[in-house]
Amino acid sequence: MHRQVFLLAAAQALFQTASVMVMTVGGLAGGMIASRPELATMPIASMFLGTAAATFPASAWMTRVGRRTGFVLGALLGVAGGITAAAGIWIGSLLLLSLGTMLVGAYQAFAQFYRFAAGEVSDDAFKPRAISLVLAGGVVAALAGPMVGRFGAELFNAEYAGSFLLLALVSLLGAVVLASLRVPAPAKEPGATVEGRRLFTIVSQPAYLVALFGAATGYGVMILAMTATPLAMVHHQHELSTTAMVIQLHVLGMFLPSFFTGSLIARFGVLRVMLTGVLLLAGHVIATLTGTGFGSFAGALVLLGVGWNFLYIGGTTLLTTTYTPLERGRAQATNDMTIFVVGLACSFSAGALLQVLGWQVLNLVLLPWLSVAAASLLWLGYRHRQVEVA
Repeated sequence: MHRQVFLLAAAQALFQTASVMVMTVGGLAGGMIASRPELATMPIASMFLGTAAATFPASAWMTRVGRRTGFVLGALLGVAGGITAAAGIWIGSLLLLSLGTMLVGAYQAFAQFYRFAAGEVSDDAFKPRAISLVLAGGVVAALAGPMVGRFGAELFNAEYAGSFLLLALVSLLGAVVLASLRVPAPAKEPGATVEGRRLFTIVSQPAYLVALFGAATGYGVMILAMTATPLAMVHHQHELSTTAMVIQLHVLGMFLPSFFTGSLIARFGVLRVMLTGVLLLAGHVIATLTGTGFGSFAGALVLLGVGWNFLYIGGTTLLTTTYTPLERGRAQATNDMTIFVVGLACSFSAGALLQVLGWQVLNLVLLPWLSVAAASLLWLGYRHRQVEVA
């Protein structure tokens, strides 16, 4: 059990390094060859489009062939994506660059199931910690992702082409690690139907809806702000090295808490941890109002990362209580596809919103969204207490 979780955590570290690298330099590379400033974030949006489009096929295929085969294929798609994106930069084609990041997005679609696989190889007592520990692999990515992007940027005359070639190499290492993975097939429960309950029945559960909305809120708010950050910092005369440092601090905020988030959930309950995540995201918004210096950007992005962590791990943990092993493929895929459709919309709109609203107002408009997320968590908590009293 622990060996499989370690392999998944290592694979998560390598995948997240590739993803963070795209988030760090994707908008800058896009802005370098885009015909209009609003199209600068197109490579990042394309990554989320690839994830949203591939999530259901990835889940369905892994149901048939198993986790290991699917995960290795996903990593190889990352290799192809890195090479394609580098070629796009080399010839100055935003379309080819975006096609490459779309393939990286397909890699991400497979990789999003690492956290669910951690739950599948673990017993009930270890499950929250296993999910947290796999996501903690992103701590490596916090340091490596921006570093890879910055180091590769100047390897060749075509700026950032080297970054994407290094992404291809990292993805190949991920495929090698995943080749040793062993995840058991789901056991059929006595008396269960072949496919379990209808998808509508699963999704319409209050706990499922709140888990989905909470994770989608954390992901959407995080992606919108994180995508806009490098562009906003360049606009306010910050160097690439400074921008990379802020992204590193942000990703550390995303993944460093994973070492103890599972324990917090076990002690205080998943809904309290998710509500704390919403409050931390509101703290991010407030921090953006303090200015546009390094300290303001860094403080805001750290709060953004920790808030995402609490909502995303909390949402994943809550979601695992709403389906049976036979229902996991459809339930997980619906959850992740919805999250990445939200991420796609946020990443694609980030450039235009930043252009029209500016950095601080862009973040202020997130407060109503966060208010609805907090209300939904309080409502589910009240509903659970009423059931316990009855």
